[in-house]
Amino acid sequence: MHISRLNIRKRSLGVYFNQQGEAEITVWAPLIGQVAIMPEKNNQEIPLEKSDDGYWTLTTTEISPGDLYKIRLNDEKLFPDPVSLSQPLGVHGASRATDLSAFKWTDLHWLHFPLKDYIIYELHTGVFTPEAMFEGIERKLDYLLQLGVNAIEIMPVAQFPGARNWGYDGVYPFAVQDSYGGAAGLQQLVNACHDKGIAVILDVVYNHIGPEGNYLPEFGPYFTSKYGTPWGKAVNVDDEWCDGVRHYILENVLMWFRDFHIDALRMDAVHALKDFGAKNILLEIKEATDALMKASHRSHHLIVECDLNDVRYINPAQLGGYGMDAQWIDEFHHALRIAAGGENHGYYSDFNGIQHLTKAYKDAYVYDGFYSPHRKKTFGSKAGENHRGDHFIVFSQNHDQVGNRMMGERSSVLMSYEMQKLMAGAVMVSPYIPMLFMGEEYGETNPFLYFVSHTDPSLREMVREGRRKEFEAFHLQGEAPDPSDEETFTKSRLQWQLADEPTHSTLLSFYKKLIALRKENIVLRNMSREKLEVVCSELQQTIMLHRWEEDQHLLCLLNFSRKEQPVTLTDLPGQRKLLFNSASPEWNGPAEAEAVPGSIIFLPPESFIIYV
Repeated sequence: MHISRLNIRKRSLGVYFNQQGEAEITVWAPLIGQVAIMPEKNNQEIPLEKSDDGYWTLTTTEISPGDLYKIRLNDEKLFPDPVSLSQPLGVHGASRATDLSAFKWTDLHWLHFPLKDYIIYELHTGVFTPEAMFEGIERKLDYLLQLGVNAIEIMPVAQFPGARNWGYDGVYPFAVQDSYGGAAGLQQLVNACHDKGIAVILDVVYNHIGPEGNYLPEFGPYFTSKYGTPWGKAVNVDDEWCDGVRHYILENVLMWFRDFHIDALRMDAVHALKDFGAKNILLEIKEATDALMKASHRSHHLIVECDLNDVRYINPAQLGGYGMDAQWIDEFHHALRIAAGGENHGYYSDFNGIQHLTKAYKDAYVYDGFYSPHRKKTFGSKAGENHRGDHFIVFSQNHDQVGNRMMGERSSVLMSYEMQKLMAGAVMVSPYIPMLFMGEEYGETNPFLYFVSHTDPSLREMVREGRRKEFEAFHLQGEAPDPSDEETFTKSRLQWQLADEPTHSTLLSFYKKLIALRKENIVLRNMSREKLEVVCSELQQTIMLHRWEEDQHLLCLLNFSRKEQPVTLTDLPGQRKLLFNSASPEWNGPAEAEAVPGSIIFLPPESFIIYV
């Protein structure tokens, strides 16, 4: 790491409190002539002193935890702190001085487990429960434990405008959304998760900052016009003055791990972090995380969303990589959706279903060095033998793939009951880390729509119009829901009462049994991509997946067609034993798979069967 001010053991940006109770203040504003802090309790400015590297500092007893304050630049405008830990009055209001060390942790004996053991459940704090707060999530932890989940992934919680947002419009990366329960609320949730044996993944956004309340450009060159992104100027990680921006990002990573005890970060769309410097910012994040783990004796994981199919992201530094521990694999999802009969427009047009799902099982990446018609170029690199299954996270649904549909429909609305079970099985029998999207396990029927609550009317209209244009080809289906309408938000809430209704409760029991099998079976627990054979029949729309570990073999047959299909079994050593059948009447299925003497199995439509 080359950021000289970075301190692994404590914060070195913003307002923080030392052991003597003094406030230590550090503001990065390299191009500003004067910087002062103004506590609201007395409205008296306190000037900061500038150092040669563009940082302004002060140690004072004039600010205490809980005090509201702003920062004045050049003896002119007042702004919230860019490293604010709390914005109780919203994104335009004063910041609140916060002592993160005040929380009393009881998770000192928490033993974080390897990624290969993760069963992930992605959720959004605002719609997961009626409370729309961290407290609501805590009350559902026993439910998640009974489901079999051992890791929750929380969509971004950095302070955003209003109280309704997916979280990717956050403008204060260090401040936990006040309406969710703020910093103390998140600390309490993580503590409760650890007490119950659940790991916590936090979704963070370093590739852009939201539009409303973004005062970072007032303080310094946080953005660069060298590169364009879908959100405007790129975050400046390799242009002039980039050291201060990189420091800002590294401080944020360390804060979540050190001060909130977060177990893993999922970094959004890292391909939009344009970095052509000698050391990629992700590698520097990895080095800082490793240093913290060595000092704290706690383990943490780094997960990325990246659509480049580039193994550099998951290769270790000694192989020229960035050292990320795992990445989302959208291509598994896309191939699975097409195999299940989903629409093949847009980026889905690159996928043919069964064949590409077979390739995803074997190779993780579908496009790994051949021509992509949708992208109109040769695309991707091959995952090698050193890339284990736990380098990849797969799913049949997630916030993007549901919420980026015009009407936010879930699989429960788009697919048959039997197909929902088949898609769950396809994920759970893979040699990759499985992830569920909230409500999937009982067939939630409410949509997950795109919602915001910007306070700027012109911005609300821009978002509304942008959504209309995005889906103008779907005008026959009606108007895209208004993201700013509160009803769009309330329609996206989970209906927990559904889980007690007959069909939904059966699906929930199905997921519990399937997850338990995934965790208990030695073959399914294994993450080897080498001990795997998979063949498909495009004509029959079936896949035969053979996996093994030590002397135990597992055979999974998946039928994506709408008809019963005969499947000839592979010769395997030993006696065949039925382990799981999705078409069983136990799961409201049509019938048991019919075995013919010899080696042929008749698979019911849209079903899977597992033998061991």
